[in-house]
Amino acid sequence: MNNRKLSNKVRVYHRYLGFFLSGIMAMYAISGIVMIYRNTDAFKIEEKIEKNVGKDLTSDELGKTLKFRNFKADSEEGTKIYFKDGVYDKTSGIANYSQKELPFILKQMTGIHKATTDRPLYYLNIFFGVSLLFFVLSAFWMFLPKTPIFKKGMLFTLAGILLTIALLFI
Repeated sequence: MNNRKLSNKVRVYHRYLGFFLSGIMAMYAISGIVMIYRNTDAFKIEEKIEKNVGKDLTSDELGKTLKFRNFKADSEEGTKIYFKDGVYDKTSGIANYSQKELPFILKQMTGIHKATTDRPLYYLNIFFGVSLLFFVLSAFWMFLPKTPIFKKGMLFTLAGILLTIALLFI
C-alpha cells in the first residue's frame, strides 16, 4: 500500500472513530473538570439525612455504622455526639446529618472516569485510552509531510511536548 492510500485510510479511521467517540470524549472532559474540584463542595448538592443507627453507640461505632471515612466526633454532651455536619442521640439512636454529593449524572461520570480493575467498566477506559493513542498517532497521517501545514503542525507538536515535560516537573 503506498503512502497516499495509507494516509487516506488512516484519515478515514481517525474521522469516524472521532465521531463515534465524541460523546464519551465529552463525558471524560466534563468528569475530568469535576474531579479537579473533588476536595471542595463545587457541583455538590447537600442532602439532609435522618437515620436510625441504633442506640448507645460509641463514637467509633457511629463512624463505622455511618460508613464515614476518617470519622471524628467533635464533642460529646450528655446523650449526644456531635460530629461534622451532624449530631447523634444515643437514647433514640437517631443520627441527623447533612451529606454533600454530586448530582447523579456527575457521580456516574466520575465513577466511570475513576474505574479500576474491580469494576467491569475498566475495559471502556482501556478502549478509550487506546483510542486516544490512535488519535495522537493518526494525526501525523492527516497531512503529507512535505506540506507547510504538516511542518507547522510539527512546531505545535514540539511545543506541546515541551509543555507536557514542564508540567511533569512542576
